[in-house]
Parts: sequence; C-alpha cells; structure tokens
Amino acid sequence: MLNLHPALSAALPAVKSLPECADYAKTVSPYLPQLYDLPQKILANINSIEGLQNVYLSTNPLVTALGFALFLTPVVLIVSEINKNYSQVDRLWSIIPVIYNSHYALWAHLAGIPTQRLDHVMAVTVLWGARLTFNYWRKGGYQIGSEDYRWNIVKDYTGPAVMFILNVVFISLAQNILLFSITTPTYVLLLSSRVTGNDLSFYDSVFSKLIFVLVLVEFFADQQQWNYHGAKEEYKKTAKVPKNYKYTREQLDCGFNTSGLWSWSRHPNFAAEQGVWVALYQWACWESQTYVNWCFVPAFAYLILFQASTWLTELLSARKYPDYRVYQKRVGKFLPKLGTTSMETLKSDATANGQKKQDLSNGVKATGSTRRR
Repeated sequence: MLNLHPALSAALPAVKSLPECADYAKTVSPYLPQLYDLPQKILANINSIEGLQNVYLSTNPLVTALGFALFLTPVVLIVSEINKNYSQVDRLWSIIPVIYNSHYALWAHLAGIPTQRLDHVMAVTVLWGARLTFNYWRKGGYQIGSEDYRWNIVKDYTGPAVMFILNVVFISLAQNILLFSITTPTYVLLLSSRVTGNDLSFYDSVFSKLIFVLVLVEFFADQQQWNYHGAKEEYKKTAKVPKNYKYTREQLDCGFNTSGLWSWSRHPNFAAEQGVWVALYQWACWESQTYVNWCFVPAFAYLILFQASTWLTELLSARKYPDYRVYQKRVGKFLPKLGTTSMETLKSDATANGQKKQDLSNGVKATGSTRRR
C-alpha cells in the first residue's frame, strides 16, 4: 500500500484558511522548482507503476499540469513547422483544458482530498469540451490539411521568418501556457476543498449551473450558425430559398447570420466561451474569499486573445460582406447593447424609402410641375 502522507506534504501547502488557498507566494512559488526535476523522476520510474504514482502524488498538481503544457509546446511546434499548418493548437483547444481539470480531480481522488467540488468542475468542463470538439469536427477541423483561414492571412502578411518566430513565441508556447493557465482556478478550488471539506457551498451551486447555461448558449449559437450556412450553401446551388430552413431570401443574400442569438450579439458563441472561463475564475475567487487573486491574469489574457481574434475576424467579414458594417453599428460585439436594432429592418427601411420616392414621383406627374422657392 502506497503511503500518501510524505507525498502530500511535499505536494501541497498546509493551508489553514480560505484566503490562503489563493495566496500565490504560499501555494505556487514554493513548488515551481519541482518542475526542474520532474522529467528526470518520470524517466527514473518509467517502468514502475507504483513509482510513477508516487511521482505523480508527490508533485504539486499545478506543476504537473504546467510540465505537460511545456511538453506539448515543442511537439506542436515541430508538427506545425513540418506541415506548415498552424492549427495544431486549434485542434487541441477543446481537449487540453478538459485534461487539466480532469487531472486536478483525479489527483484529489488519489490523494484522498474531498472531491465533490472538483467533480462538478470536471463535469461542466467535459460538457464544454464535448460541445466545442463536436462543432470543430463537423466543420472539418480534424481533416488532414485543415487550417484556420486566418492563419493564411497572417502568413501572407508576415512572411516565413516572422511567422516562424510567431509560431515559437505565440502559437506553440503562449497558447499552450494560456490553455493551462485558464484552468488554474481549479487548483485554488482543490486547495479550498481541504479547508471546507466535501460539502458543496452556495457558490458551487451557482457557478456550476452558470457554466452549464453558458455551454448551452454556445451550443445553440453554434447550431444556429450551422443551420444558416447549410441553408446558404443550398441557396447558392439552387438560387431558391430552401423550404426546410426558416430563412428569407434577404437573410440569405446578406451572407452572414443575423437571426436568433446572432440578432442580439455578433458573436454569441465567443461571448459565452469567455464567460465560461471568467465564471471559473470567479468561482475560485468567491470560494477562497479573495474576490481578486492571481488567476485574474490568465482570465484577462483569455479575454484579450478573443478581442484580437474577433477583431481580425470582423475585419475580414467587413471586407467580404457589404452589410456587415451596418450589422456592427446595430448589434453589440459580444453583449447586447442599448438600442440594438434588428437587421430585418434593413428591408423595411429600403421598402419605405422606395415608397417615398415613388409617391414623390407620382405627385410630380400629377401636378405637372414642382414649386420653386
């Protein structure tokens, strides 16, 4: 039987209060040196299941997750440079955070730490990952040679040398570190479980349900987008409005979806995606009674990444679709804004303007002249 006491004393800080669970100097900094010895320990015990389990439990779980992120970095870098395809991290985007949060739950189970809270985190993360993985798969993201169209724009703009540097610094390294770091609030929740025990708190109930609702919003937004583009493709082939979809000719001529959730937000799926990880961060804040802690940095970095990514997406959309700039003025980027105006009024406005011109023309013909001032 494996003795867990020496392992746990080496792996976790002795926290006595909830605010201490979010203290970076107490719960993170002292354990970072474990990262240097981790590869050597794994290699030394590679043929022993019990030895690997001892290494796993005697290493701080945050450090183990960080080590895995650093291991993935050269892997995706080499694969992307060989294939000149920079969507390698994109393929892992919906999978890696699930692995990290499942790792924290597994570590807690093996170490005998209360796990109800971590099981809830793992459950909603698995739902998040399943939704995103399915949507990426059906769009062809896992097909050989598939690549995010935006990387081609970046490649053409930067050139090979700058693209290689971008790949090393941002695509392979920074994105892998970001996917690790957005799950770090789960580490805070793991530590807080040692203080509060296995009873679920009010915050556990609120934030787990909130994340579940946000995943549902993402699912419906993705499905509405999928339905629209399916109808648009059929419309392009037949020049007839598909009867099995509830879209008008004007909506399909527009070229981009402006109905359902997309009539309130230009990117409802992106809004909910950011909300998931902000909610996890806030979950850790409220549970640790800190309200602001070091996990703010990765959560904020995630928001910045989506701001930059959405900026490029909208820049390309505005060039491709004539009405997109009108859409930008009428509908909020992520959250609904005051004065949101449906794109459906474009048709009614155009009809009204046309009617006014026709009435004026008829009036001129009836009188035979216009009054001059």
